[in-house]
Amino acid sequence: MDFHDWTPKGGPPRPHGGAVELSRRHPMASWLCAMLHCFGSYILADLLLGEPLIDSFGNNSSILLASAVWYLVFFCPLDLFYKCVCFLPVKLIFVAMKEVVRVRKIAVGIHHAHHHYHHGWFVMIATGWVKGSGVALMSNFEQLLRGVWKPETNEILHMSFPTKASLYGAVLFTLQQTRWLPLSKASLIFVFTLFMVSCKVFLTATHSHSSPFDVLEGYVCPVLFGMAWGGDHHHDNHGGSLSGGGPSSAHSALPTKSKEELSEGSRKKKTKKTD
Repeated sequence: MDFHDWTPKGGPPRPHGGAVELSRRHPMASWLCAMLHCFGSYILADLLLGEPLIDSFGNNSSILLASAVWYLVFFCPLDLFYKCVCFLPVKLIFVAMKEVVRVRKIAVGIHHAHHHYHHGWFVMIATGWVKGSGVALMSNFEQLLRGVWKPETNEILHMSFPTKASLYGAVLFTLQQTRWLPLSKASLIFVFTLFMVSCKVFLTATHSHSSPFDVLEGYVCPVLFGMAWGGDHHHDNHGGSLSGGGPSSAHSALPTKSKEELSEGSRKKKTKKTD
């Protein structure tokens, strides 16, 4: 299961950020970034629960497996391993298994937090959230290891679908753990895993970056948080009227142009008569 979860992560995303060049020039930095991708969720969970951060690196087999995946992704002859992983049918299998692992991490993280804080709902939700999307939440720190600083790419400001789904899933599993949701853990894991796998596989197959939650958030956020849904269009309309680029300005420009042409025509007629 760890191999399926780590294979798409074998380091920084190769098409972006110059990951291949980093692996050639600074292999140690590239390896550290890969370890953050593989163990970032465990590190953040240990940080929240006050446990030693180094515990995530205590399993030698996990370190060796993650290092082998990193090496194959960047240094495999003829780039065969990366090409095989990026082949769409194979990639969809890895994506599906990755979501299975994600749901398992959320459930285990909330159970572990409940063991320490029986009534700490916020602690359980936060722990389950970072267990499911810790890699994305640590993206800015991982960028620092690569010598890149892009604060505008903060995952909390621009949440992706896995990050949002991990947060909502953490809320559901917390309600189930505290007996507020009348559903067994096995049933909730099955339903949420089916939802995550189907959504992520569909988004990957269609190369879509949208989120299934966008429609629901479009109706709920204006009611709860007073967001002006569609405010950008309102601003664009005002901007168009001020800049004179709208259709009304075009219609108003036509009469002025016709008046000028008429005045020029009358002047020519007068000059002809005088001649």
